[in-house]
Amino acid sequence: MTNYMELLMVNQPWNLILYMVIPVALAEALVGTEFFVVFNRLETGALRKWNKILGIALGFYFLGVFLNLSITVLPHIQWRGIGDRIAVLSYLSGVFPLFSIALLELGVLGRNKSPQEKMKMHFLFLIVFLVVGHVAMVMGMTDPALFGWNGGTAAPHSMGEM
Repeated sequence: MTNYMELLMVNQPWNLILYMVIPVALAEALVGTEFFVVFNRLETGALRKWNKILGIALGFYFLGVFLNLSITVLPHIQWRGIGDRIAVLSYLSGVFPLFSIALLELGVLGRNKSPQEKMKMHFLFLIVFLVVGHVAMVMGMTDPALFGWNGGTAAPHSMGEM
């Protein structure tokens, strides 16, 4: 299995919660509010406020995930082929669009932009995150042997009878 999947499987259930459940739940909530904010071009109101709070919380949370994994895991990782690298590095690259959303919401980015231009930037950052996040998930779920990795003779994992 890839390092991405192994990270989620070890230390159950904590790694799964910290590295997948919390960021995905926040991202899905952000996407949900984003649809209404963009469709209705909301610049104020309760839904826009929730969208802003979610964007800031997710950006800073994922920055913490990025820093934690970059310091504790990445220096010691033994790569399992190109697919593994794509999975892990795509996951970690999510920090760029997510933290950009937080900085945009805090007024650090886009200071001289109109509300419509900021909305567009927010939407584009979210799209970039969704793309890299899905690349990470798909590549993380693939067998590293598909990309030429030959890591030994360990038996493949089995999910049992269905």
